Amino acid sequence: MRRVSVIDVQKLRDRRERFAMLTAYDYPTARLADDAEIPILLVGDSLGNVVLGYDSTVPVTVEDMIHHGRAVVRGAKRAHVVVDMPFGSFQGGWVDAMRNAVRIMKETGCGSVKLEGGVRVAETVHKLVEAGIPVMGHVGLTPQSVNAFGGHKIQGKTPREAVRVIADARALEEAGAYAIVLETVPTALAHMITQRLGIPTIGIGAGPFCSGQVQVVHDLLGLFEDFRPQHARRFLEGAELYRGAFTAYREAVGAGEFPGAKESFFMDKRALKLIERMIESSDDPDDAEQVLWEAGAEVSAEHAGE
Repeated sequence: MRRVSVIDVQKLRDRRERFAMLTAYDYPTARLADDAEIPILLVGDSLGNVVLGYDSTVPVTVEDMIHHGRAVVRGAKRAHVVVDMPFGSFQGGWVDAMRNAVRIMKETGCGSVKLEGGVRVAETVHKLVEAGIPVMGHVGLTPQSVNAFGGHKIQGKTPREAVRVIADARALEEAGAYAIVLETVPTALAHMITQRLGIPTIGIGAGPFCSGQVQVVHDLLGLFEDFRPQHARRFLEGAELYRGAFTAYREAVGAGEFPGAKESFFMDKRALKLIERMIESSDDPDDAEQVLWEAGAEVSAEHAGE
């Protein structure tokens, strides 16, 4: 089965087919998303929040991304897998970015990398693309810069901010990015950018007019309750289902109802009797070993005669 490529993503945009992208951080999620024909899976540094329990994405390391990226690539056979470059892996310039991007690509087997920023990272994007590394851009609210923004705030609401977001998007396209994530920007601005770019835009909190949409899987499944973004829709109340299952398990164990016969393993009655003889015969380990040897020979002989 051929994987979705960056060229396939461009074709979706050119045909005006809206597509879904979803985050994934482990093998089973990747397999299920692949079965659902999600064309792009993002191993996002959002794993810092929803998997590792950090307050932001800043502590996430390259090693974290590689660890989770490998699992997702193993689970997804068709989807294009893009891995985030975490904070500190590219801010030092294109040389650092090249080293880390090459490592991520080689050690995970992913199809592309994603990095945050616009004009300020355009040279880095150009160098990576020039070296044959497909890059997805990310502008608007960039979570790695949340401290500079003073929190998770909508970007591009004022004319000056809107011009900056547009300039960032254009710079990334000119640098060779194959797609751009637009995060937490007004719908009208996202629509404007989508109309003016020749590459796909992927919205998250950017309204319905982008080429595609991306959501954090834990938000979509209702598994993450620390924070509920306005842009997220719960397609399942997973946390309630999990809690219900955990409670049922605890109660079944406490009542002696689990494990039952279906979850238990049984042994040959003749072998059990021989083992009982062994245990009762002697406290001497050597004698017990001799009985066990004889018991094994006896069971083997009985089975041979059947």
